[in-house]
Amino acid sequence: MASQKLRKAVFAATLLAGAMVQAATETSAAKLVKSTADHSKFPALAGPFDSGPAVTKACLSCHTEASKQIHQTQHWKWEYKNPQTGQMLGKKHIVNNFCTSVKSNEGGCNSCHIGYGWKDVQTEFNEEENVDCLVCHDSTGKFKKPSGFAGNPVVKDTEFPPGSGKIIRGINLAEIAQKVGPTKRTTCGACHFNGGGGDGVKHGDLDSSLEAPDKALDVHMAVEGNNFSCATCHQTDGHQVPGSRYAPTAQDKEPAHLRGKVDTSNPATCQSCHGQTPHPVARLNEHTAKIACQTCHIPAFARGGQPTKMWWDWSTAGKMDANGKPFSVRNEDGYDTYASIKGDFIWKENVIPEYVWFNGTVKYTLTGDKIERSDKPVPINHFEGSATDGKSMIWPIKMFRGKQPYDPDNKSLIINHLAGNDDTAYWKNFNWDKAAKVGMANAHEKFSGKVEFIETESMWPITHMVAPKDKALACADCHVNNGRLEKVDGVYMPGRSRDHMTGLDKVGWAAMALVLLGVIGHGLIRVVSGKRTHK
Repeated sequence: MASQKLRKAVFAATLLAGAMVQAATETSAAKLVKSTADHSKFPALAGPFDSGPAVTKACLSCHTEASKQIHQTQHWKWEYKNPQTGQMLGKKHIVNNFCTSVKSNEGGCNSCHIGYGWKDVQTEFNEEENVDCLVCHDSTGKFKKPSGFAGNPVVKDTEFPPGSGKIIRGINLAEIAQKVGPTKRTTCGACHFNGGGGDGVKHGDLDSSLEAPDKALDVHMAVEGNNFSCATCHQTDGHQVPGSRYAPTAQDKEPAHLRGKVDTSNPATCQSCHGQTPHPVARLNEHTAKIACQTCHIPAFARGGQPTKMWWDWSTAGKMDANGKPFSVRNEDGYDTYASIKGDFIWKENVIPEYVWFNGTVKYTLTGDKIERSDKPVPINHFEGSATDGKSMIWPIKMFRGKQPYDPDNKSLIINHLAGNDDTAYWKNFNWDKAAKVGMANAHEKFSGKVEFIETESMWPITHMVAPKDKALACADCHVNNGRLEKVDGVYMPGRSRDHMTGLDKVGWAAMALVLLGVIGHGLIRVVSGKRTHK
């Protein structure tokens, strides 16, 4: 009896010890962090900091080469020379049909530059301490760079615009610096989700719904799924971020990347993970020779509840209300359909993309390029490609359209001075003549003094918001009259009305008629011969 009690006691003690070990292990695992450093313990980050550059100076005391790396990136330079076209691109040089240009609007636009205080994009700006570490590595969600401060954060309560009575609250840079971490969807999205002046305005496949998406919106970034960050695909090397829209990879014929193997191809393509034959059905894999993965697997964009702008008409801007004040009109969902400072807009959700052949080369209409008026919109950019060049794939795009200022004498697009607390900024005085004159002067471009408006369009590749496989396009979405690819030239598609060849159809119908006549004739002969036999 005593030995039995002893065995029970030992067994109970063993269970208790095991439970304690498991609890200790779970507690230890719960405390396990991925970072090897606790930045709150670094004396250099104790603060207080009175400016962004003061924080960067502290960061550089450990990360000695970071600014040098950043200075070599497109994110910093806002400049890229396309080796195929020879065009100098990047935000410093291009014109768009949203707010038209960064030039002359640095106070507002440069809140999305990864630096502090770049007031003129046409000047050199290479001080190491002006690199903004916090805009990408903030983990608190508290770091803000308000429009109007040329990319500088506000560290003490400030009335802005001056005399407006509106106060921008200062932020505690030391608190933010002590909690830095890896980039996240929210840090990348602070700029990329808000391109063009607001949430979802520009891209169509990038907006705040991707901060915490479900699988129906994006299978890669779904919080309850793979939970990819932007950097999972856009894997950086020395702060260089692959996947630029100025030099996109339209066709990737490389195999899937092997972890640990040196690979110089773009890690942000679908093929870099999924390879060249991702489908279990051979017929579907044949489609990947000419059709981009995104064409089938992103059936629509702006699917997360946040609409995207599809039209922007600057020619209607400048209207005032009965009291002579600027105003805005909102739709039932609360989105501006008109604003005195910007004109008319059209917003859309669940937008079916347009489809084009694309070989990776994008040509831009730049400031100073001669533009003749016609019945067609001016292409702000154009995706090059064809069915026969051996380099193109059928890609989904957002086609953004609108009207913007145009110089009829010099036959060029106008750069406008929009943002600023001065008498020449359009958003201050609503005078196109002043805004255009100063904008073009700041851009060092010729201006005749005349302002008209011209219709434009721009192309944006659709590559985010990848739907679950059961929501991908089906055969009947394309192989049907007026299907998805109805307007795509250079490809024969069974089921599409435009691919019917009248002559061939006539031959086919004639052949069928002859077959039918043959069958009928054969039947009649059998009937007649049968009757003769019975006689």
